[in-house]
Amino acid sequence: MDQKRILTGIPEFDVVLRGGLLADRIHLIEGLPGTGKTTFGLRFLLSGVQSGDACLYITLSETRKELLACADSHGWSTDGIEICELIPAEARLGQEQSVLFPSEVELNATIETISRKILEHKPHRVVIDSMTELRLLATEPAGYRRQIIALRQFLLQQHCTALLLDDLTSEPREHDLQGSVHGVISLEQRERAFGSARRRLRVVKMRGGDFQSGWHDFAIVRSEVLVFPSLIADEHHRDYERGSVSSGIDELDALLGGGLMRGTTTVLQGPTGVGKSSLALQYAIAGAKRGEHVAYFSFDETLETLYDRARGLNLDVHAPIESQVIQWERINPSRISPGEFIWKVRQEVEHRHARIVVIDSLNSYLETIEEHDALLPQLHELFTYLNHQGVLCILVLGHVSGSDKGTDPLGVTLISDAVILLHFFVRDGIVKKGITVVKKRPGQHECAIREYLLSATGIGLGERVQQQTPFVDADTGAVHRAAAAVAARAP
Repeated sequence: MDQKRILTGIPEFDVVLRGGLLADRIHLIEGLPGTGKTTFGLRFLLSGVQSGDACLYITLSETRKELLACADSHGWSTDGIEICELIPAEARLGQEQSVLFPSEVELNATIETISRKILEHKPHRVVIDSMTELRLLATEPAGYRRQIIALRQFLLQQHCTALLLDDLTSEPREHDLQGSVHGVISLEQRERAFGSARRRLRVVKMRGGDFQSGWHDFAIVRSEVLVFPSLIADEHHRDYERGSVSSGIDELDALLGGGLMRGTTTVLQGPTGVGKSSLALQYAIAGAKRGEHVAYFSFDETLETLYDRARGLNLDVHAPIESQVIQWERINPSRISPGEFIWKVRQEVEHRHARIVVIDSLNSYLETIEEHDALLPQLHELFTYLNHQGVLCILVLGHVSGSDKGTDPLGVTLISDAVILLHFFVRDGIVKKGITVVKKRPGQHECAIREYLLSATGIGLGERVQQQTPFVDADTGAVHRAAAAVAARAP
């Protein structure tokens, strides 16, 4: 028989918990100060109020006034939540005491007061904030553990769901609570060298219940806590009709052997200024003309610059963006976590039924991720998810300065389905642009290099390039040498 679950008030967190917290059990939320424990506790009780549950918040560290101020900063009303302020005696500075109680006695008295308040209010949900204050009253670990076990047994007898908050500030860790509770959720806040801090959580254990393991990014915004469950592509499948996707340029479709395929990932690779973003925009506009929803995520370009570039190429992108057929969004890489970005992509696919997703560009996104080694696994999961949804994903990838890894400086092309290489070359003393398809898993493609034309009349392809001189500089030499090698092999 499945254990009853209780919703936390944070829908995506309930997804991570596979349906919510186990009811009538004791759960620990631990994390350093500032990670969001109080916010999680308040949101849990607010959800209870909405469900008609009796809710109790016992605060041992903050005053009632401070707690109300915290709730007000989120735009939340605490109506329906009973707040009990229990400040341990030794923390009440300025109050005269005729007797100095030993800490062990004070700990026992505080536990008894907590129990009495719970008996008085009979809550369905209770938050105790924080366990650190109780730990500081203990003279030795064994005594503290005895009191915690007694509190645990008492809470279980009351048939309420309890959240214990712990700020992990006391050392050493002999007083560890994890073994005494049924569930443990760990919160973490990581500062970046530049930009906003990254928050993430993980479920350490859920005794008797399933959950999604691993770290999950989350954000605290006014009135909401947003959790972004890590993506498991194999849990998301959708039936779709296989077929090719036209670029709107007949010559390019012919070069690709009929066009790109739905449910695949294509990398547009090349140096700065060669026209990668313009080609991605061409696919987005072609999709909009067919009535398909397109999600375009731009890390590098503002909307005004996009409009200017589109006008210079005679591309009408203003109307489809205004009508939101193309959902264009500027992404600030210093203010977003990897999990939040993937969640944005999922919202466009699952709720707005996007058929084309453009990410421009991966280079800027990469600079915001501390764990560079985790980039490819994350992208592989995202690509697989989009493949399962029948979405064409177009990824813009610029050459990394100083790299000597040929056309694959980040290794992304290894997990992509198609690679279109754009490059510069010199002919008759003029720098020109070239385009070739170096990889396409589903189907055949031409191996020739064609001239890539960007002009006031639009985007087009010229004749096959018979001879060319690589255009080499310090930043783009590796990519262009690779293009020259492809040209030498072209029939």
